[in-house]
Amino acid sequence: MFRDSAAVPMIVLLSCAGFLEELSLKSRAVASLVACVAFVWISHGTARSAELKIFASRAIWTVLAEIGPEFEKNSGHKLNVITGLSPDFVGRINVGEPFDVIAAPPAALDGLIKTGKVTADSKTTLARSAYGIAIRAGAPNPDISSVEAFKRALLNAKSITYLPVPGVPQLIERLGLKDEIASKVTIPSTDISSELVAKGEVELGIVVITQTFTTPGVELAGPLPPEIQFYTNFGGAILRPPQAATELMRAR
Repeated sequence: MFRDSAAVPMIVLLSCAGFLEELSLKSRAVASLVACVAFVWISHGTARSAELKIFASRAIWTVLAEIGPEFEKNSGHKLNVITGLSPDFVGRINVGEPFDVIAAPPAALDGLIKTGKVTADSKTTLARSAYGIAIRAGAPNPDISSVEAFKRALLNAKSITYLPVPGVPQLIERLGLKDEIASKVTIPSTDISSELVAKGEVELGIVVITQTFTTPGVELAGPLPPEIQFYTNFGGAILRPPQAATELMRAR
């Protein structure tokens, strides 16, 4: 997988999520990831305790939130996971904030590789997630089975939320709904759309599907119709020089 022998096992851990083009069963995904964690750490024989500071996009953070405690228990290593939007991570890294691993969309990683902030050889694909509609747990499911039904659901909703990242805003504009729903759309500056839905502050959230399986209080009403479905890819890379990540790889 890596040409650089200093590549961190944490990246291998996360890359086990690469098979998840869509998370359809949370328990199955978590079980598979835990199995990957066990394999990586047994095969590397890592024994010395260390802390890894990880900048992670929400789709990866939600998976780490599930497997992290078991990983820490079995490995003796601590995960300090910070979630947010990738432009914020890039800004913090560019001003010199220390970290070990970043999990973000490939475009953000490519920029950091160009500036020499992360190692090109450590870049790997972590996950690919489709988009869907999040509703508060127990709320009635809107009909989003077709493009027209999806449009009606948005027009009938009292409130909607999505993030200001490439994908959803362009879809809304392409469907001709931008002006019609503008007054009831909440676009948070941090990745809290699912939480707003869980609290009942917003009726519908257009989010990556992974979030609906790992955010308490929300349910997946369904994926976007196939004709308008799109995917967000997430990748990972490590700090240059690897620092703590390299120590973990070399520890015996």
